[in-house]
Amino acid sequence: MKCKLRIAVIGAGYWGPNLARNFSASPDWELAGICDLDEDRARSLSDRVGHVPVFTHLDAVLADDTLDAIAVATPARTHHRVVMAGLGAGKHVLVEKPLADSAERAIEMIEEAAARGLTLMADHTYCYTPAVFKIGEIIAEGSLGDILFIDSVRINLGLIQPDVDVLWDLAPHDLSIIDFVLPGGLRPEAVSAHGADPLGAGRACVGYLTIPLENGAIAHVHVNWLSPTKIRRMVIGGTKQTLVWDDLNPQQRLSVYDRGVDLDQQSVDEADRRSSAISYRLGDTWSPALPEHEALGVMVQEFAASIREQRPARTDGWAGLRVLSVLEAASRSLADAGNLTSVASSDVLAAVTR
Repeated sequence: MKCKLRIAVIGAGYWGPNLARNFSASPDWELAGICDLDEDRARSLSDRVGHVPVFTHLDAVLADDTLDAIAVATPARTHHRVVMAGLGAGKHVLVEKPLADSAERAIEMIEEAAARGLTLMADHTYCYTPAVFKIGEIIAEGSLGDILFIDSVRINLGLIQPDVDVLWDLAPHDLSIIDFVLPGGLRPEAVSAHGADPLGAGRACVGYLTIPLENGAIAHVHVNWLSPTKIRRMVIGGTKQTLVWDDLNPQQRLSVYDRGVDLDQQSVDEADRRSSAISYRLGDTWSPALPEHEALGVMVQEFAASIREQRPARTDGWAGLRVLSVLEAASRSLADAGNLTSVASSDVLAAVTR
């Protein structure tokens, strides 16, 4: 029987309790501590997950030589400092999204982990759902054909965050999924973002992100804190089939449609494409069976496996950087009236394509 790895959760606020619960229930992990500046909050969480030790200072956690890893669930602006301290103490690190508050800091974290031979993993939780695993398999096996478009909607009457806009709050979920299922990951050269703040909250509460993909394909992400109805849906259209993921439909989360538009390439006149023959394909629909398990449980299992097998996690630091680079470009586009904006500087692009 493998010895359990020992981990401490840093941050007992919104996401920390979810991480602590899954680490404490995992056969791969021993939850060895909860650290938060608010001792009462940390102790309250500790009481719910087995009365593990409570800390109010990060240094006290990192001084434990028997600790293998930390899970960081603190505000994004603190990620770089906490992660670099953890790596410097020889700990493997899991970080909630976004990986950092800038691509420059994310690259420092990635390079530090690589130099020390440690695992740095982004907690892109949705990538560990049965549905997203299946979407990745379907795309990889070529069932959809070449990807033509991706439409993603994530709207809800949600909590307006005090420090980030709706794109930074919600779009990382959709971007991480797209990065996970696309062969080669999400690597656009530029993006365009539009947002609105009809409440006067001081940040965009409604956002639209457009991402040109390879070979003329396009992805579009719609996020909204103000919708009275909750929708989590992604449509991925290909040259062969189209896939629809409705995360709020437990009876039929995934549907694959043998429907689409065909362009008769034999009749295409390069001088006048209007002469092309268009046909519509109306075929069967099928829904793959999906197992039921909590995504965070699979995620903490993957973190342990990446450490033991000394391999990159499925959502490693580079995956976190690719998502972060798109978010930064979206912010620049938003400030530039939605104009198409380069995703990263040449240095960051070189890092992303390693």
